[in-house]
Amino acid sequence: MESIEIKGAIRKNIGKNFTKQIRKDGQVPCCLYGGKENINFQSHELSFKNLIYTPNVYLVNLEIEGTKYESVLQDIQFHPVTDRIMHVDFMEIKEGKKVKIGLPVKLTGDSEGVKQGGKLHLKKRTIKVKGLPGDLPGFLEINISDLGLGKTKKIKDLSYENLELLDPPNDVVCSVKLTRASKGEEAAEGAGVEGVEGAAETAVTTEGGTAEGTKE
Repeated sequence: MESIEIKGAIRKNIGKNFTKQIRKDGQVPCCLYGGKENINFQSHELSFKNLIYTPNVYLVNLEIEGTKYESVLQDIQFHPVTDRIMHVDFMEIKEGKKVKIGLPVKLTGDSEGVKQGGKLHLKKRTIKVKGLPGDLPGFLEINISDLGLGKTKKIKDLSYENLELLDPPNDVVCSVKLTRASKGEEAAEGAGVEGVEGAAETAVTTEGGTAEGTKE
């Protein structure tokens, strides 16, 4: 997994008035958990552009007044009206300790169901996993070549080396739904089969009738 660097400064005051002021100055209040003690700090809102407004997931190398910490993004709070970042939480990574993180899903291959006219639906864009930082990939690849019409891939159908999947086993990750085109194709194929079977039955009856007439 790739990493990204963010620099910050210690927040000596954490009251509401001080928090409002740093936001006016374009700063975002943050907190780093998981270490010996929680660290309250602030960083400019532009620092989060490449971390938050992207489908990618990164390990975050925080540098807070000269001290470096390896971490993962834990939570973000946005303003309900302006969508500005209001608060960000990070979880410090410790050597040899597994972390929980949501990884983006990447679908690969050509679905058989899509080839037959079905429509592919991605239900889960991220899957929550648990693993050591060194084992975390940038994304979870899912091959959908064998995904037919009306079929789904669930969490229980997936497995990745050295990673534990934390979402419920029966959660649907992706599916191929029937469309009017695919339904029409199936109906046409069914009608074709019935037509062939009906013609065969007629042929047998005719042959039978001819044989009986010959006997008479």
